[in-house]
This record gives sequence, C-alpha cells and structure tokens, in this order.
Amino acid sequence: MLRNLFRRVSDLFAGAGEATDELFDELEEVLIASDLSARVAGLVVERLREGVREQRIRSAEGVRTELRTQLAAMLAQHAAPLVTETSDPPLLYLVVGVNGTGKTTTIAKLAARFQKQGRSVLLAAADTFRAAAVEQLAVWAERLEAEMVRHQSGGDPAAVLFDSIRAARARNLEVVIADTAGRLHTKRNLMEELKKVDRVVRKELGRPPDETLLVLDATTGQNALVQAQEFKQAIGITGVVIAKLDGTAKGGMIITIAEEMQLPVKLIGIGEKAEDLQDFDAQAFANWLLP
Repeated sequence: MLRNLFRRVSDLFAGAGEATDELFDELEEVLIASDLSARVAGLVVERLREGVREQRIRSAEGVRTELRTQLAAMLAQHAAPLVTETSDPPLLYLVVGVNGTGKTTTIAKLAARFQKQGRSVLLAAADTFRAAAVEQLAVWAERLEAEMVRHQSGGDPAAVLFDSIRAARARNLEVVIADTAGRLHTKRNLMEELKKVDRVVRKELGRPPDETLLVLDATTGQNALVQAQEFKQAIGITGVVIAKLDGTAKGGMIITIAEEMQLPVKLIGIGEKAEDLQDFDAQAFANWLLP
C-alpha cells in the first residue's frame, strides 16, 4: 500500500540522528531508487538542503518533516482540479494511454462516479484498432447501464467521436468519456490518429476536449515518463491519471511526471472498486509517502 512506498526513506531517517551531508547523499540515492528521475531527485534534495539551512533544522526527523513539506509543495505547484462542469454539454473526456495501463477500467470508474452524481454518461469506443478493447468497454457499458457508441473494427476513431458528440446532444446526455487506441509500437500512426480525433472534437464540440487525460501505470516506474513525453508531444494533455497504485509501485514517478512534464496529477487509482479512483491531493499523498 501507499504507506510502504517510501519505506527506504523511513528506514533511512530512523537510523540517523542528525542532518549530515551523508544523509542527504543517501537520500538522493533512495529517491532515485523510488522512481524519481535523477534530475528531480537532485532538485528535491537541493530544495531540502535550503529549507534545512534556513530553518536551522538539526535532527533527521526534522529533515523528514521538511522533505514531506517540500514534496507536497512540488506536487501542489502543478495541481489542477478535474474539470467536471461545462456550460455547453456534453462534458467530454478524452482518455489516452498505452494499452495495459488500466485505461478502460479508469473510464468505467469515471463513468460510475458521474452516475453516482446522477449524471447520464455515454461511452465512446474510439479504440477501433482492437476489437477486444471495444468488447471490454461494451461489457462495462452494459454493467453500468450506460449508453455507448461503437463502430466496426478498424473504423475511423474520429468518426466515433463525431457520432458520440451528436448522439449525446440528441439524447441530452451530460458526459461523454472516450476510449482511444494506445499502441506505441506504431507510434507515428497512433499520434496522427489522436491529432485527428482532437481536431474533430474541437470542430464538432466547438472547443477542445474538457479533459484529455493520460492514464499511466504506476508499476512501470520511470518508463511512464517516456510515455507521457510521447503523448504530450502529440496531443494537449490536460492531466494525468495514475492507475494501479495499490500494487508494487514505489510512487516516486508521480513526482517525476508532475515536475518533468509540468502536468497535474488529477486522479489516482488505488484499487479495483469504483470508489478507488480518487481525486489527487498533494499534501495527503506526501503524508502517505512519509507517514
């Protein structure tokens, strides 16, 4: 669970009495091992040193408290709430990410969240490349009793979004959540496809997607940064969803994504239930990492 993600940091502070240069050096190594990039780990330690010096902190426990404060501040700097309202329905979420990251499950959890609020949802099966992806989304649509728009396998994903927006307006549905393909091994074709989807949405909706959410698998560690760079280059990502944070994930990649990509982490998935998709809270997360 989250409380174990930075166990090595906790062990490090537990074994130290004073804030020494050796403690800072060891801390930087531990942060990198906990999936922070080398640059971000160095930045965290640099800011921590400054805070310790300015506040004349002497004890290792004081350093630990200051580290918690610094991590929360770094995450909060890029924070932004999930967009949940629009004056011109439907509210449209475009969900992107590599296959296997938990994208479809995240979509289902989002749909369940809106339904719990009493709002009507339409699921758009725009991952037309994989028939299995469409079928998986169809299972969730049936389970949630949500509307769904799908085309034949191999069809144009942009056409799915076009029809979904029109269907939502015709049926007075409030929220459209769109699944998209995530095959980085054909990166060029995928990214061009996403750009076309984005153009069609902007033209038909009259504005960009209300959210373009990138789903990342917390267990992939720093490889998630590469995925984020690819998708951000192709399409205007508005925020990140970190899925599978209940497994073997170390958690540091969340800080790396926020700082390196200047992207807000908006949601975290910490379990299989619908309510396990939670709004991201920087201070709460820092407290979990360093209890």
